[in-house]
Amino acid sequence: MNIMKMKMILSLLIFHCCVIHLVSAQLLQVGFYNTTCPQTETIVRQAVQNQFNSDPSITAALLRMHFHDCFVRGCDASILIKSIGSKKSEREAGPNKTVRGFELIDKIKKTLETSCPSTVSCADIITLATRDSVALAGGPNYPIPTGRRDGLISNAADVNLPGPSLTIPQALQFFTNKGLTLNDMVTLLGVHTVGIAHCNFFQDRLSPVPDKTMDPTLAAQLLKTCAKSSATAFLDQNTSFTVDNEYYRQIMLRKGILTIDQELTLDKSSAPIVTSFAANKDVFSQSFANAMIKMANIDVLVGSAGEIRKNCGVFNQKANRKVVN
Repeated sequence: MNIMKMKMILSLLIFHCCVIHLVSAQLLQVGFYNTTCPQTETIVRQAVQNQFNSDPSITAALLRMHFHDCFVRGCDASILIKSIGSKKSEREAGPNKTVRGFELIDKIKKTLETSCPSTVSCADIITLATRDSVALAGGPNYPIPTGRRDGLISNAADVNLPGPSLTIPQALQFFTNKGLTLNDMVTLLGVHTVGIAHCNFFQDRLSPVPDKTMDPTLAAQLLKTCAKSSATAFLDQNTSFTVDNEYYRQIMLRKGILTIDQELTLDKSSAPIVTSFAANKDVFSQSFANAMIKMANIDVLVGSAGEIRKNCGVFNQKANRKVVN
């Protein structure tokens, strides 16, 4: 095969991949359920509002669930599937064992199944519920396209998520693999403005020798906090339940809790973005909305792909559904 033919084949492959991506994105649309189930977004919003009123930490829980779902096989609600015996689903993978919010998604799904059977996907419920929780916590209320379908595979072994101790180049690789940019990554890490972390994820920054890049007063405070078994700390020590730009202001003051948080200000590629977000909450808010919409489009199933589950934790009863080891 000559070089010219090889180039033509490569060009066709690239074009084919791009067309598939564009078609998937085009089949998602704002108000996808306006005709088939017009009360969808109202039902989701009301359920999230009720949960938020009693537990404002639901915003952090849903943001984490959404991220963990989209970064494994795309935004297909595969994280919701329950394991069957020894066959472990994504839900049982190490990073997902502390994910919360399943009961809320199930509650919303049950209501929607009563109103519009087999119509609204669990993947869209996660996406909409996350958007609504962000708005309730003071973040942007962005229009989010819907029309996703639910995945047919959930495999614990597929779960490979960026850890809290990575360098910026290491973390960025995970994001670029999903079609996201450096700006998207710095923006999405801003969800830590409402996050918490167990002490074991940053204990090495406190002892035996305190990390010099951490504010010494904060390090001493965290050392006391983490003396208690299973202790946790807010990743934003100031406005812990509000989606705002305070996280970036804190890490610029050397008050990042996780290694990856502080690395954002130390790496020359990400530092200017942090400075921009810390200086202007509106710039962060717009970037956050854009990044969330973009993340919610990762490898989505549309059209006749996948299924619309009747129960978010269980595949519909057909032979091609897989929970594998």
